[in-house]
Amino acid sequence: MILFAKLLRESYLFAINSLWVNKLRTILSLLGITIGIFSIISVFTVVDSMEKEIRTSIESLGNNVLFVQKWPWSFGSDYAWWKYMNRPVPKLDDMEAIKKKSMATDEVSFMASAVKTVEYSNNSIESVPIIAVTYSYDKCMMVDISEGRYFTELESFSGKNVAIVGSYIAENLYGDKDPIGKEIEIFGRKQIIIGLLKKKGESMIGDNPDKQVMLPVNYVRGLMDIRSESADPTIIVKAKKNVSNEELKDELTGIIRSEHRLKPLAEDDFAINETSLITQGFDSLFAVISVVGWIIGGFSILVGGFGIANIMFVSVKERTSIIGIQKSLGAKKYFILFEFLFEAVILSLIGGMVGLLLVYLGTFIVSMISSLNFTLDMGNILRGLITSGIIGIVSGFIPAWKAAGLNPVDAIRANQ
Repeated sequence: MILFAKLLRESYLFAINSLWVNKLRTILSLLGITIGIFSIISVFTVVDSMEKEIRTSIESLGNNVLFVQKWPWSFGSDYAWWKYMNRPVPKLDDMEAIKKKSMATDEVSFMASAVKTVEYSNNSIESVPIIAVTYSYDKCMMVDISEGRYFTELESFSGKNVAIVGSYIAENLYGDKDPIGKEIEIFGRKQIIIGLLKKKGESMIGDNPDKQVMLPVNYVRGLMDIRSESADPTIIVKAKKNVSNEELKDELTGIIRSEHRLKPLAEDDFAINETSLITQGFDSLFAVISVVGWIIGGFSILVGGFGIANIMFVSVKERTSIIGIQKSLGAKKYFILFEFLFEAVILSLIGGMVGLLLVYLGTFIVSMISSLNFTLDMGNILRGLITSGIIGIVSGFIPAWKAAGLNPVDAIRANQ
């Protein structure tokens, strides 16, 4: 066993020495593997980072929350939009019916939205999303308030002129001043700011609380039509503990069908959406992107593998006499085999590590100059190294086997 280990060590040192002596050839052989690993791991790094960001954004909506809306969340070309056009939008009466009749519901809230200009003194911001919500909204959805507070039940019920603003709104309207207690003008009316949302930035699903303003729905309903489709009215329902989304969905379907007085054979005139529908859509997209990444990188790696195999055949040809001398001095077949196999694997691994280094530098630069957070994780590092190692073994095995099978006498005479 000790002798075998020593022979392996000698094979490894022979391989390193050969690569070091032929520096230019080594560098040229690395390029194909480097480009291939860079292509594949870049795609996987982007996909994994985006998937992580999107899943985090989706999880902020809640895993045990359902959304009653006019339009279903769906992906693909078979989306039957014409079936949903004449549906009614959810109403506050639907929310009240769910409150009274549902046994599986923990909390229920209503939400409507509009895009308006907000003003303070001589400052204004256009195209600001205005979110009108009922009191229980913060119990159904994640509302992170860094300063001030959320609406009280009395403020929400009575339609008090109070507002909660995002950090972008506060910074651009009030500068360094504390926005709490200040006035903000929306719909041509003045509201008092009672809360400031925690700064988060735009999520991967397009949501950005920094640029939003929240108002009580009972205040907004006197200023805009919350029953119009443009307001995208939504009922948000949070399930009780130990109640599955399917159980809650079945119960809500019965309650809303009864409220809408639908006949038994009539189709639902509403949609009950859940976050898993978004996740499934993105899973399909990421799967396609990953396959494309493997195809693009696979061609580069294939070229790199042929390059390494070609270089190894050349190396065997150049060192035929040395191989003959080694075998005549008692070198075993596996010693020669491992010598060339080590050379191919080391060459491939170095190419893979250079590719990984380029990916790391790329993710670092992109993260520095943009708001995107790309990270080269350990899983992708191992994926790159394992792929490189396998390519090295596959591309180097036939040349190594040929070298190991040479006849000592013929090998010594080969270059004479």
